[in-house]
Amino acid sequence: MTKTLPQSLALQRQLILQLADGKLYSGETLAAAAGISRAAIAKHIHQLQQFGLDIYSIKGQGYRLAAPLQLLDALQIKHYQQAGMPGILLQHVTDSTNSQLMKKLQDGQKLAKGAVLVAEAQTAGRGRRGNSWFSPFGSNLYYSMYWQLEQGIQAAMGLSLVIGIAVAEALEQQYQLAVSLKWPNDIYLQQQKLAGILIELVGQSHAQCDLVIGLGLNIRMPETARAEIDQAWTDLQQHVSEPVNRNQLIALLQQSIVKHLQQFELSGFAPFVAEFNRRDHYIGQMVCLSSGERRIVGRCAGVDPQGGLLLEQGGQCQSYYGGELSLRSETGG
Repeated sequence: MTKTLPQSLALQRQLILQLADGKLYSGETLAAAAGISRAAIAKHIHQLQQFGLDIYSIKGQGYRLAAPLQLLDALQIKHYQQAGMPGILLQHVTDSTNSQLMKKLQDGQKLAKGAVLVAEAQTAGRGRRGNSWFSPFGSNLYYSMYWQLEQGIQAAMGLSLVIGIAVAEALEQQYQLAVSLKWPNDIYLQQQKLAGILIELVGQSHAQCDLVIGLGLNIRMPETARAEIDQAWTDLQQHVSEPVNRNQLIALLQQSIVKHLQQFELSGFAPFVAEFNRRDHYIGQMVCLSSGERRIVGRCAGVDPQGGLLLEQGGQCQSYYGGELSLRSETGG
């Protein structure tokens, strides 16, 4: 389902629909179609560029996108959905898909387990530990799912790893890619970050709790991304020969994540250990686990049945359940 857009956003979406084929359109043509002045068109184009869209302004000729753009489409998503799956809420531009689902919960709205909210762009996308997540318009998937755990927050041990496995499986099956997972919440492709997971919980330790599961997945990043992101990254389109169908991918991810969450509810994380370990980005390598001022160095030995990171030190393995993981050379560099 879609929301009724404010007039300015509706005009911007109309502009994007016209420019989506990647062809050149004059300001006069765009203004006539929208029923506004060429100066107003220029202002809207500037706003869209601020959202991260690669729109070229060619003096004396007009505007065009750097590459054709497939917009999210509620009917197309529904066409690809598996029967019985909850609805997909589609937004144009939002602060954060996670924040929007959280707001619905706080407002007392009832959501079906597996319900998904997606957006074309985020103005306040978030990663772990409050880091910002670069969220340009129409370039990626900004994706949040609602779930509920009857057993409480303690039952969520290993949950982010299960989501990583579900996303990896969907990408492997659809695009025949060799995806790796970095504990606890990152998805890698050819040694570069492809996606990140952010799970937010509301509830009590031993009572029912609500989950919002956020996924940011790079699809086709604009050139401006190189100045915005301070780590090695990649996007899906670089590794796929055909254009990535975002509407189809949204439905495939919902199907895979719901299936894995249903299994997780029944049996916990233990059955997923082998699935994570065979995709573990750092397994067998020397790593450094950082938690505040503390630094722990060891050889990555995968994860334990609760989803804890296993580090081998002096022939002994110990589990850790929090912190940031990074590669460390054998010499300690």
